[in-house]
Formats: sequence, structure tokens, C-alpha cells
Amino acid sequence: MKTRRPTIDDVAALAGVARVTVSRVLNGSGSVSPEVRGRVMHAVATLKYQVNVQARALAGGRPKVVAIVFATDVDTEPNSFYQSGLELGALRACTGTGFQLLAHAVNQTVPDPAGRILELIEQGRCDGLILTPPFSDDVELLERLASGGTPVACVSAGAATRGLAAGVRIDDEAGGHDLARHLLELGHRRFGFIRGPERHMSADERFAGFRRALAEAGLGEEAYVAARGNFTFRSGVDLLPQLAGAPLRPTAVICGNDDMAVGALFSAHKLNLAVPGDISIVGFDDTPISEVIWPPLTTIHHPLKAIGYKAANLVFRQIETPTKAAPPAHEIVPHTLVERESSGPPAGLVQTPRRARGASAAGR
Repeated sequence: MKTRRPTIDDVAALAGVARVTVSRVLNGSGSVSPEVRGRVMHAVATLKYQVNVQARALAGGRPKVVAIVFATDVDTEPNSFYQSGLELGALRACTGTGFQLLAHAVNQTVPDPAGRILELIEQGRCDGLILTPPFSDDVELLERLASGGTPVACVSAGAATRGLAAGVRIDDEAGGHDLARHLLELGHRRFGFIRGPERHMSADERFAGFRRALAEAGLGEEAYVAARGNFTFRSGVDLLPQLAGAPLRPTAVICGNDDMAVGALFSAHKLNLAVPGDISIVGFDDTPISEVIWPPLTTIHHPLKAIGYKAANLVFRQIETPTKAAPPAHEIVPHTLVERESSGPPAGLVQTPRRARGASAAGR
């Protein structure tokens, strides 16, 4: 025999309150004392009560809406897959739950972009937010959202904001370390690095991991030359000649994402540089384009759809069971180093056979 699922009436009976009081607590509406709220939430936890989201949406007249917010700059092309990967994952999480997903772009270069995000909540256009970089690194924005009790999940938040809201990420520092270690094991000792945008903390962590790997190999700043990109194909096109022509003459270039790496490959071909014979080029994210260009990119697999899915569920849980008792939940999703043909030993180095490489740990 199947065990009967607990109902809202069961929660009300155990908490010693009326059914409407339980509804107010779970909806976050109406005035309920902290003592009563605590009794209701204790009963919810004891009975392992789960809200029927679809039924609530129908009864309330509209579905709950979660907005996923992306940064956009009208003067640059969008990232080829990063945004759509996260959006696909979040949309998959919405399927069958009664939640709807709103994808919203905010130009981070306009005055008060945070205010435009807050308007989504203030105007009742959504019930919770998924923030992507650089908005997931905006301390003031997250503090304002927290003061209003807004359900929020951050994607790839930096260290400064991880204590302010729930979030999901990979260990970007470890990913940058893995790429550098891979190239070091191939014999490279002179590097170029195309970094991500300013104020993008996860991109900076990738660069920090690269530097850590070099330090472990006894190398310092004299072993690399770096330039600041903006995660676009065009920035990779423009910056590769600058790095390749530097006095250091790097034998390998690490790019902060795949779009910049594909742009760097394009420039390398125009300069008649053999990849990886003359220069190895590697990326980050393992977006679909990394497999279809030539040579295919060595990169870090960034499980974007899984991250979008998990971020959406973090917001769902906050909407359905609002409580400030627990600290923000953070999850680190494992990444993988994917070795393809764009990386090889530097010219003139005889490479001994290497063992096959599997998944990289997300931790250190």
C-alpha cells in the first residue's frame, strides 16, 4: 500500500493553526508572527510536506515566474552558447512544475543596471531571480534583494557574494589550473592568456588558477603575457596577433572562453601559424563550436545546462518554502578537461606517451 501524502490540513493540525495561516506562511503573504511561522515550518519539515506548484498556480490565477537575467552590451555580439545553455537548463527545470521562465537581458553599461533588475520584482513581473555574471557579483544588488526577501540564485558568483545568496558554479580557479597543468605537461613554458571582462570574478578566478599552476612549476610573471578580452570572438581575433608578436613569443595561449579561443584560432590561421605545431590554443566552457572548428579545441567542459537547472530549482525552493533560517545553499558542479587537437607539445620537443586523462576534480 502506498503511504498517503501529507496535505496542507495535516500541516495545519500539527502546527495548531488554521489552514489559511499555513497558506499565508508558504505564500509569504499576510502578517504572521515569527512564533507561528516557526511552528508551521517545523510541521512542514516533520511531515515532509511538498507544495503542489501547479495546483497553486491555477488557484492563484497565474503561474509563478522566475527570471534569468543576462548581461548584454549592444556593441558586442552575444556569447555563442553560454546564455542559451543556462536558459535551456532552467527551462527544463520549469517543465511540469507550474513555473514559467522569463529570460531578461540588461545592458550592464547603462546607468543603474541594478535598478532595472529590481524593477522586475517591484513591478510584479517575476517571483524570483537567477542572476548571471557580472550581476551575480554585485554586492549592493544582492543586499537590496535580500532585504526585500526576494528568492535569488547566483550563477558563478565570486567570493564576495557567495554568502549573500544561494548559487551554483564550477571551481573556475581549478579549471584554469587544469588547463595550465595540461600545457605544462606537454612541455610549454611560455604562455599567452586572453582574460575575460573586468568585474567578472569567475573569469578572474580562471586566470588565478593558471598563475597557481605556473607557480607550482617554478614559473612567474616572466613566463606569460596577458591581455584583457571581453568573451567575444572579435576580441580573440584582435588579441592573438598581439600576444603571438610579443617578445616572449608564447608557444601556448589560454583563452578565458571558447568564443575568444575560436577567434584566436581564426587569427592564427591568417598568420599562417600551425595549430598546435607553432602555437597551441585552448578555451573554456566546451560550447558546441569547440568541436566543429579546426582543429577542435582543447577546453574545460562547463556543464551549463546542469547549472541552469540547479539554479532554477534553488529559486523554486525559496519561493515554495520561504525561510531565512538556513544559510545560502551553494553547489560546486564538477568540470572536466577535454583534450582535443588544438593543444600539443611545442615545436621541436619530442613528447613521450602520456597516460589517458579522465575527469578533473572540481576541488583542489
